[in-house]
Amino acid sequence: MKLRPEMTGDALTRLKRARGQLNAVIDMMEDGQDCREVLTQLAAVSKAVDRAGYKIIASGMRHCTSARQQGETPEMTEKELEKLFLALA
Repeated sequence: MKLRPEMTGDALTRLKRARGQLNAVIDMMEDGQDCREVLTQLAAVSKAVDRAGYKIIASGMRHCTSARQQGETPEMTEKELEKLFLALA
């Protein structure tokens, strides 16, 4: 399924924010910051990336459901979407 802007807006925003956080984590590591602070920020980056993935899956599910309701063949099956979802878990 091709990603469309209406499907990825929120996820893209999250990923851009995570990119900034990741740059900050790298700077913290290079500056020799406290490991607890670094790991706390790294966990936040990880969670943001995961949530972006879940947002993309949710958008795909909505898109495919909408296609079915309109009598169209969805681009992905429920099984394929489930497999992607489980890859994130």
